[in-house]
Amino acid sequence: MRRSAPTLALCLAVAGITGLTACTTPDTRPPPAPAGLTAQAGSATSVHVMWNAAADRDGVTGYQVFEADRLVRELPAGKTMVDITGLAPQTGYVFTVRAEDAAGNLSGPAPAARVTTPAAKAEDRTAPTSPAATTARATGPRSAQVTWTAATDDTGVTAYDIYQGGVRIHTAGPGESATTLADLRPDTVYTFTVRARDGADNSSPDGPAVDVTTPPASGDGPGTAPAEFAATASPGTVTLTWTAPDTGGETTEYELYVNGLPTTVIQFGAGAVPSGRAEHRITVAEPAGTVWAVKLRARLPDGNWGSFSAERRITLVA
Repeated sequence: MRRSAPTLALCLAVAGITGLTACTTPDTRPPPAPAGLTAQAGSATSVHVMWNAAADRDGVTGYQVFEADRLVRELPAGKTMVDITGLAPQTGYVFTVRAEDAAGNLSGPAPAARVTTPAAKAEDRTAPTSPAATTARATGPRSAQVTWTAATDDTGVTAYDIYQGGVRIHTAGPGESATTLADLRPDTVYTFTVRARDGADNSSPDGPAVDVTTPPASGDGPGTAPAEFAATASPGTVTLTWTAPDTGGETTEYELYVNGLPTTVIQFGAGAVPSGRAEHRITVAEPAGTVWAVKLRARLPDGNWGSFSAERRITLVA
């Protein structure tokens, strides 16, 4: 019978102090298995695999994705979804995921997710129609439900992709018209759009954008995001308007982000702080057709920045 090797204590000399040692026991405790694993065929040759993020206390540093017993992808802890491509049409697959911590301990596998890819459609270059309507509501400080109307396609819709800020964050099945998004942040404005996809991986244009503001978590106080944010492009100018958040006093500073980067701080001097709706105009020199994604946040009385407004995408005009 094979006997397990005893656990060894790792002793490190404390620098500068002769004869004094500090001992630690190696970490051999694996993290818990990932929860909420799903697999959705996105096309005849690809599957979208998703799972819930691990809790901070679990110390997870990465994930390993398996198809059957074969390792197909390794991801850092911040990634909880992946597209597995190069698959065969009309074929069943079984996916599972393991979590890994900094000591290299692997969790057990998540409960397996089974999926079958649809049949391939030859020479399909026609994208589905966009979902005609989108609605959303917060279901808690860290979750929201997004609902959409069905799209149409000449060969059939195989998936619906939900985007936030231009990044795909979730994939739902062809027969679904709603989904719940988890792992959101409290007191935050999210802008969601939905695209339909067919078996040849043709994606529709975005459906209508919808904003959702998650409520503050217990004890967080009132929301800090600028409300009803709008951006309008005119020749050589971009006009921004918004409603100031309730910060307990006048809000005199806002930080503007363009395409994900901080660009400028908008300041209102004494006696010029707007009441109700605020407005700011920006002179632009970029060429017509340039696309901007803009959002802003307010400086709070304690000196910190508050939550971001909704993000708006605009195209500059000459």
